[in-house]
Formats: sequence, C-alpha cells, structure tokens
Amino acid sequence: MARYDLSEVEWSIIEPLLPPAPPGKQRVDDRRVLNGIFWVLRTGSPWRDLPARYGPSTTVYNRFNRWAKRGVWLAVFEALAREEPAALQLIDSSIVKAHQHAAGGKKGARITPLAVLVERLTTKIHAVVNEEGLPIRFVITPGQASDKTTAPLLLDGLALAPDIVADRGYSAKALIDWCAARGATAHIPSQRNVRVIRTVAPHLYRLRNLVERYFNKLKHFRRVATRFDKLASNFMAAVALASTRLWLRHHESTT
Repeated sequence: MARYDLSEVEWSIIEPLLPPAPPGKQRVDDRRVLNGIFWVLRTGSPWRDLPARYGPSTTVYNRFNRWAKRGVWLAVFEALAREEPAALQLIDSSIVKAHQHAAGGKKGARITPLAVLVERLTTKIHAVVNEEGLPIRFVITPGQASDKTTAPLLLDGLALAPDIVADRGYSAKALIDWCAARGATAHIPSQRNVRVIRTVAPHLYRLRNLVERYFNKLKHFRRVATRFDKLASNFMAAVALASTRLWLRHHESTT
C-alpha cells in the first residue's frame, strides 16, 4: 500500500458514504480514485503528475471536480462529523494564501457567493472542533472576514455543546448572547482595552490548542495549506476531504 492510500479500516468506513454507482457502465474503482485524490491533496502536486498506479489523472480529477460540485465530499465529511455529540466545542480560524495558479478562473464558474474567493489573495478557514480536536464544521470566507461576525454562521444549525471556547478575536456581547439564547455558554475573554474585563477559566482556555492542532494537521495537506484551486467549490472539497481523513484515522485508531 502506498504511503497516502486508504487502509482497509478507513475504506470500510468511507465506502458506504459514497454515492452508489449508476446503472449501466461500470464506474472506475472508487478506492483507487480516492487514493489518487488523497495523494494530490497531501503532496500538493499538479493533477497531471499523479502516479500511474492511480489511473489516468483526468479520470481522478474529473471525479473530484464533479463530486465537489454536487457537494458529495462535504456530505461525506458531515456524515462522519455528526456521529459523535460534542461535550465541548472550540472555534478559531486560519489564513490560507492563494497560489498564483488560483487566478484566472472562468467567469461562468463564478456563480455562487463563495466564488468571490477566486479573486482574493487570501482565504480564511473558520472551524469548530470537539473536545478531541476533530472538526465538526468549517466555513470558508475571504481572508479579511471578521471572526466574530462569521461565528454565528459557523455555529448556526449545529447541535451546540454546553460550553464553547474561543479567543479574544471572538469577543462580542452579541455572540455571547447568541450562544446563551441557544443554551450554550461562550467562554471568550474580553479585549484588554475594555472597562469590564471578562476572563475564562485557565483549564478551559488551554484547550484551545485542540483547534490549533486541527489546523496544523489540516495544513499537512499541501493542497489545503496553499490554495491552488480556482473555484471555491473545489477548495471546500479539498478541506472537506482532508478533514474526512482526520476522522477516518481517528476511527481507525479507536477500533
């Protein structure tokens, strides 16, 4: 088995989450294609440099691109992420710089609000993780987006844990009240220049290293650490697949 290929345990977990093959012509082997996609995501190499053992690079890319547009990769990640309820949630964000190859996307492809990302030099990944540092949800925005105003979008519709921890970048009464109205307590220290200082229990605040650890692991996938993709849908798919791989490894380690 090649270095970045799915193990037997990982494949047994993800296979039932993939769309069934349509009737008629047999689909190219899903596992081989997925292994090829993960190879590109992890190495950051161009699709055309895909090793021959994964089959034609056009086949692998077309499957990645087609399922990215259909939201398949995001759905697979969400299916894994909602399996375990969180007792604690931590939120943060991380900047990703765009490579020069990310410019020049076709105008006709810029049809969604997220497509504005292709015109920005930086992209920001906002994420919420559980008490084990595993991603529950992520949101992609242009790099200049505010953390505190993006947080409700990140958490909206999510089954909130009793406690939510974040750093000073999320310090806003509106966000704290928003969490309280949904039965959660937001543990967010206040900015240092305010009159009334709000503090967080040290043992809780130290747990923020879990979300930082997630971003570190996420950026081991070089296709995520540097945005090569012209389309926001493809970059979201890359983040979803990288996050999925972290969940797969967690399941493998606990079985």
